[in-house]
This record gives sequence, C-alpha cells and structure tokens, in this order.
Amino acid sequence: MSLFDLPRIPESEVMDDSGEVDAYSSAAAQAFLDKIDDTFVAHALRLLRGRESGRALDIGTGPGQIVLKLARRLPGWHFTAVDRSPNMIAQARRNAVSVAPGFSPASSSVPDLRVQFLIADGNRLDFPGQSFDFVLCNSVLHHLAEPQNVLSEIARLVKPDGAILLRDLRRPSRLGYRLHVRWYGRHYSGLMYRLYCASVRAAYTVPELEALLRRSPLAAPSANGIATRVFTHARTHLGIERPLA
Repeated sequence: MSLFDLPRIPESEVMDDSGEVDAYSSAAAQAFLDKIDDTFVAHALRLLRGRESGRALDIGTGPGQIVLKLARRLPGWHFTAVDRSPNMIAQARRNAVSVAPGFSPASSSVPDLRVQFLIADGNRLDFPGQSFDFVLCNSVLHHLAEPQNVLSEIARLVKPDGAILLRDLRRPSRLGYRLHVRWYGRHYSGLMYRLYCASVRAAYTVPELEALLRRSPLAAPSANGIATRVFTHARTHLGIERPLA
C-alpha cells in the first residue's frame, strides 16, 4: 500500500439498528438515493437484454427500493429479496404498500408485484443451485467480513446462462477522500452522512475487487463464454457484472 492509498476500514455486517434503518429510509435520504437506484435499474435492464420472464434474487435488499422498481418494470419476472436485518425487511414490506396498496406488511409476499421478502443470510441461502436467472446485490459488499462467501453463493445460485449485477461504493485515494465525501455526500446530513462516510471507507478499490473476482467461482465464463467483469460507474461506484447469455 502506498502513501496515497486510503486504508479500508470494514463496516458492520448488518444494518439493523432502528436509527440507522430510519436514517437510510428517510425521505431526505431517499430523495437522493432514488436517482442512484434508477441508474442501477437501468444497468440491470441492459444486462437482461429484453428477457420477458425469469426468476431473480436480490441479496441484501435493504428497504427494497430497487427490487420494487425492477418488479414494476419487469411484469413477467418473479423476485426473491433477502436481507439479514429484520428491521430492513420490515421497512421493505412497508415500502411495498406504496406501490401495491392491497399488500399487508404482515405478509412476506407481494402478489401484485411477484416479490417475496425474506429474512436470510446471503452467505448461506436455502435455495437449490442454479435457481435464478438473475442475481443482484447493491451496496452490500463493503459490509461483508468474508465477501468470497457471498460471491461463491451467487455463483452457486445463478444459472449457467444467467445475469449478475453487484454494485457498491468505490473507495477513493487518501488525498481525495475528504473532497469525495463532502461532494458526493452533500445531500446527506447527521447520521446518514456519518453512515455514508463509513461506507466509503469500507468500500473496495478497482484492483481489490478484481482480485476478489479472480479468486471466486464467478471468474469462470458463463455457458456461452461470456465473461464476468469488474466495471465502474462514474467516480462513485464499482461492481461486478455479467449479462444474460
């Protein structure tokens, strides 16, 4: 590590504190996060290449905003959304009410949108291998103590010709950190700003993510030889992607 590299400081694996969940789900935070989520949805739709139906898994769904957006855009798809945090899953079910008024937050499934919300650990999921045509994961990687476990689980669960989209924050250099969080975190305040700064410090760099990918089963090409690769989005995000074969 050079003098210009910002050391990574891992973050808690589970965001379940009610104050943190409320800050993340607040109207002020969501007004900005909504635009970021839209870029994730657009990226996902490109990877799915117009496929009209299938099964998708969202690992670390949080308050469920992305999976609910995808469900509205993909009426032929069925979605399973998991998170280790009971408070986050409860918030996701409450958010589902706004887009499916007949839905009860006491239920795990949203029939109108074909979405099921479950409390589950992405490191060990109780689904048969090759169950999903698409696996997505947003802003989870920086929370994981052992990211290889989740990458291996994704490789087990996605079909050989399936699509993959993992996206997370991108850690800047030591010199650029203060300006980075002040500028890109300018829409946040209080606890949400502190959470954002901690998440940026816990995030990966491109070389680090490339090394994780090389060591994981995801490095193997898909059924039609399509490679899984690391990508960047603006100056703020990076991730791992593979389109449908």
